[in-house]
Amino acid sequence: MALQSYIIRGGIEGRERLRMIARVMLPLTMPLLARAGVREGMACLDAGCGGGDVSVELARLVGPNGRVVGVDLDEVKLGMARAEAAAIGLGNLEFRREDVLAAAPAAAFDVVYARFLLTHLREPARAVERLRDLLAPGGTLIVEDIDYSGHFIHPPSAALDAYVDLYRRTAAARGAHPDIGPRLPLLLEAAGLAPAEMHVVQPAGLRGEVKLLNAITMEAIANAVLAAGFATAAEIDAIVDELYRIGRDETTVMSVVRIVQAWGRKRA
Repeated sequence: MALQSYIIRGGIEGRERLRMIARVMLPLTMPLLARAGVREGMACLDAGCGGGDVSVELARLVGPNGRVVGVDLDEVKLGMARAEAAAIGLGNLEFRREDVLAAAPAAAFDVVYARFLLTHLREPARAVERLRDLLAPGGTLIVEDIDYSGHFIHPPSAALDAYVDLYRRTAAARGAHPDIGPRLPLLLEAAGLAPAEMHVVQPAGLRGEVKLLNAITMEAIANAVLAAGFATAAEIDAIVDELYRIGRDETTVMSVVRIVQAWGRKRA
């Protein structure tokens, strides 16, 4: 049986990592949604929604006259997302366990959004075409995805360099695309979503959660790295320990992955 292209640990641990990512990304994703024209009354799909953090923000933006569907394959994350949405009283939001890239179109959406989805797929161009097909005429596809080659740190760190190298090699060995970010506008335009627009963002800092994400992600890919034979358990532990040390060192500036945001409109 072929290995899955997704290399990051899921389940409850994966949900907590996504929760931290959502907090770090919130001040960057919300302006993107505004730029791309998300507004009250729209119908939105969050493809590969994970724990539903962006689904919740979309539901708030479109209001009671709009609706949001979050779709993912991880039932553990979806169960937690349903409970959290119910607790805050969002009646315009539902979550479904569904392969949005395989099922027949069930509805047409004004907005289809996908964050950190295309990077994990072996055929991202086909995925963009599928997401395009879920749009109503005049609808907008919004994507955020990674360029893993784009980390930075000061002073330099061999541990960060090793982590970035291991992530990129492990993802590529599974047929994924760790540096897909710069391709996003071209993928959108090739699917007929034009003109495509783009913006580049990159969280970084001296302290806080942004400095913990690299260590947490290294832990989350450890099993995939081991399975690929790219590092030993002892080597991985040493990298994780050093990344956590840097994360607590307030004299070191460290970024997370560079992120490309892109959006394009389907012909009316």
